[in-house]
Amino acid sequence: MALLLSSSIVNATGMFSIGHKNFGFTVGQDTAYGNNYSVMGVNAHYFVADNISVGASYSLWLGSDPSISQLTIPVTYHIPLPIPFRPYVGAFYSHTFMGEDGAINYDDYDSYGGRVGMSMIMSPNSYLSFGWVQEIYDDGINKESRGYPEVSGGISF
Repeated sequence: MALLLSSSIVNATGMFSIGHKNFGFTVGQDTAYGNNYSVMGVNAHYFVADNISVGASYSLWLGSDPSISQLTIPVTYHIPLPIPFRPYVGAFYSHTFMGEDGAINYDDYDSYGGRVGMSMIMSPNSYLSFGWVQEIYDDGINKESRGYPEVSGGISF
């Protein structure tokens, strides 16, 4: 693994190289507390080293009660390949802010997890990613793990 990491840091180019900034968006659907939500979010990543980004994302869950929003801090490693596909692996920490649902006041909770997937380079400054997320969360009552697909896109400069 150390050899893979050191060789990939040397060979990084383009939007996954040190100093680059990526901005993206997320649109999707999810279910929580027996309700369906439309989920919209924005994210920003900064490459602190070649192929290694640290970022922040914010998502808002719309369409039902309780209101939900989430702040996430991810760290992602993109494996460089000489083709327009870049596998990635990452870890994250999230804090979920919960609103009220009539008479019920929900507690905020934290979660953490990992993700794997593939980024497709669409142009020198844009990408589309497909992957799988495994998240572990604890809302004070239940500690659970769930997996779900993710699709995102973004621009880099």
